[in-house]
Amino acid sequence: MTDNLPVYFFMKHHRFYHYIKNLDPDKLPGQPAQMRMSPTPLDPDFILPRHPTETAHPSSVLIPIYPDSNQKLHVVLTLRSDRIRHAGQISFPGGRQENRESLEETALRELHEEVGIPGSIVKTAGPITPLYLHRTDNQITPFVGFLDKKPTLTPNPIEVSEIVTAELDALLTEEYKKREQWDLPQTSFDVPFWDIHDVPLWGATAMIMSEFLTIYENFKQSDLSINSESLQKNN
Repeated sequence: MTDNLPVYFFMKHHRFYHYIKNLDPDKLPGQPAQMRMSPTPLDPDFILPRHPTETAHPSSVLIPIYPDSNQKLHVVLTLRSDRIRHAGQISFPGGRQENRESLEETALRELHEEVGIPGSIVKTAGPITPLYLHRTDNQITPFVGFLDKKPTLTPNPIEVSEIVTAELDALLTEEYKKREQWDLPQTSFDVPFWDIHDVPLWGATAMIMSEFLTIYENFKQSDLSINSESLQKNN
């Protein structure tokens, strides 16, 4: 599986995996990073609940990452079908915990069910900051998973209308970031989103993505520092 990809990539891939794996949970970017992509009510008296209730459903999503032929990292997303909750929205593969499975097992199961990627080929680096979604009373734990190459993607037509992929470095730029005022059922919101598809990437998925991209950007900066120090020593 790895024979056709440059050793350089796997050195980088390996470092990013271990960067996430070794992150202190108390030092994750957390809610401040999530909030950068949170819809903001225009009515200051309208408060969105941010803390899970006692009845919140344990849920999880998988952030699947793979390299292309140029060693650029991409993320796999889904456009949800009209038959399920959050219909017509771009989301990470995921859902509610079932029976006695762990939250990581939930995320891997949903990944397989939704886009056909078996959990056996995913290397999970670990969870990042959970996010409470009050509208569905779900406490969502995101897991970051690495693949050696672009996997075969087979959308489950019951749950997924389309599979969407995006390059991480492109998402870091300002080119795809937009803001608009949306009149939603509860009230009007200032909504930040990524304009990467006819359907905007916004809401809970964008908030999770925001923290993940902050981690990726921090990794790139730390990796650059390591490479710079190494060059200085060699010179």
